[in-house]
Amino acid sequence: MEQKHLVNPYLPSWEYIPDGEPYVFGDRVYVYGSHDSARGYVYCQNDYVCWSAPVKDLGNWRYEGVIYQKTQDPRNRDGRMCLYAPDVTRGPDGRYYLYYVLNRENVVSVAVCDTPAGAYQFYGYVHDRDGNLLGERPGDENQFDPGVLTEGDVTYLYTGLCNLSNENAHGPMVTVLESDMLTIREDHRFIMPSLPYAKGTAYEDHAFFEAPSIRKRGDTYYFIYSSVKYCEICYATSNSPVEGFRFGGVIVANNDVGVSSYKPAEMPMYYGGNNHGSIVEIEGQWYIFYHRHTNGTNFSRQACVERIEILPDGSIPQVEMTSCGGKATPLPGVGEYPAHIACCLTTGDGTAYTDSTGGWMDSTYPKITQDGGDDQECDGYVCGLRSGATVGYRYFALKDVTSITFTARCYARGALHIRTQWDGPVLATVTVNGGNYWTDYTGSVTLPDGVHPLYFTYEGTGALSLLKFTLA
Repeated sequence: MEQKHLVNPYLPSWEYIPDGEPYVFGDRVYVYGSHDSARGYVYCQNDYVCWSAPVKDLGNWRYEGVIYQKTQDPRNRDGRMCLYAPDVTRGPDGRYYLYYVLNRENVVSVAVCDTPAGAYQFYGYVHDRDGNLLGERPGDENQFDPGVLTEGDVTYLYTGLCNLSNENAHGPMVTVLESDMLTIREDHRFIMPSLPYAKGTAYEDHAFFEAPSIRKRGDTYYFIYSSVKYCEICYATSNSPVEGFRFGGVIVANNDVGVSSYKPAEMPMYYGGNNHGSIVEIEGQWYIFYHRHTNGTNFSRQACVERIEILPDGSIPQVEMTSCGGKATPLPGVGEYPAHIACCLTTGDGTAYTDSTGGWMDSTYPKITQDGGDDQECDGYVCGLRSGATVGYRYFALKDVTSITFTARCYARGALHIRTQWDGPVLATVTVNGGNYWTDYTGSVTLPDGVHPLYFTYEGTGALSLLKFTLA
């Protein structure tokens, strides 16, 4: 099923790239991240790949191929460890450096390439002037999720993992590296407190957990991170890359907790989980790249993007999850749309996190999935819509819509109720009858003209799967 519009997830429905770090190099935007599996059982099972798009056409993503294999690291020749979230920076020599940590190591590995999209070759480990590896020296804390920024002949390396009650993890760290991209020039210092040390500070309710990332806008450094609330990406700002960071707020949450524009703020509208990403400016517009959870597991995450606004005072208001994938305008209110672009998926029982739903085998909760494995380019769809479950899409520019067709399957007998507000009146109902093949069900509908979301709530017996819907 060809995607004709920029949507979320912005990559194909069979691709699972979490922890996205977006960069503009030349006339293309490149996204680097981890690489999950469809219905994975651990994080980051696959090798690093890269996707890129023209800066003027963010709906036209190109697969750049495998850029680095897990077995290239000398400590992982047998491939027993996974490649966790990476970051990339352009060094003083013009080459591109990829920083990462293996999942059972506490050292920062570096690979290098002459071009942004690989293939990268192992380069070395971050170390001090005596050759001791960062992370293995006495007193070194968790080296995790490296984020990097190069200015002139120095590179700032941000790392850290701070579990909720771990008093031995004091917060995210910044380590300054020499122009060789490996040698420590200035040893690490902490730039904000972890949860045990955040009481009474602006960070108390949004203390650092993981996923450090760094960007610069004008004279301001934006430190992007995942908080102990798990689902949200937050930011802090400073005029220095190594100190003075002040908490700014939440940019996005992958269950929309905190958003009050269309629902109560603390009401989850999707099954969230850990979150990781960063901001980037593309053609004068700023975006947040993040990930969502699918397949009823923490280990199958997909890349999403939203437009953000940076206000004159430097602050970033929290944005909604949408199906629009960073578009400046709503999706056209006519034509065929794949069901997997849902930004709302809920039974309404208040469950906020994927790891609370019981996983893939739990049929109680709906989920986004696919029939094939990692090596199959197949369409994603929504499955497990039991009575009372809602799947939603934001936003469409509706005009003169008179019919809707659902392509559905599974053993179910009931109806899909159509709304333009999650708790609004039912505007139309389409009856569905189950079967073990995809079948079209069409109904008449009169939807209000204008920009609106669409919510479909199933009521009936069994569990429904939804492949696509067509507005006409």
